[in-house]
Amino acid sequence: QVQLVESGGGLVQAGGSLRLSCTASGRTRSTYAMGWFRQAPGKEREFVAAISWIGFRTYFADSVKGRFTISRDNNKNTLYLQMNSLKPEDTAVYYCAESYSTYASNYYFERGYDYWGQGTQVTVSS
Repeated sequence: QVQLVESGGGLVQAGGSLRLSCTASGRTRSTYAMGWFRQAPGKEREFVAAISWIGFRTYFADSVKGRFTISRDNNKNTLYLQMNSLKPEDTAVYYCAESYSTYASNYYFERGYDYWGQGTQVTVSS
């Protein structure tokens, strides 16, 4: 059973930065991609970013392009989300997820992922 554990969330002022981490364990097969989603109070969970495990291709939601970067360290089995120029509307619980899909179009949707972490809270104050 794959386990994903997020960390790095917290409270930050608007314009500030945070780096989220997601460490994976228990893998028994190759991963094709990992992603970040977020869910704000009263809203549905939405796609934030994803990265393919081969080729390093990255994918971003329009709302975070130019502000967030996604990266991963295969040796550490860790996924990162660097969030800069944070806005109050970035406030949400952030989840990392692992995908075994070979179709990049799936990375934008929850259905494209097989395992999920418990989430870490990010709060951006104005």
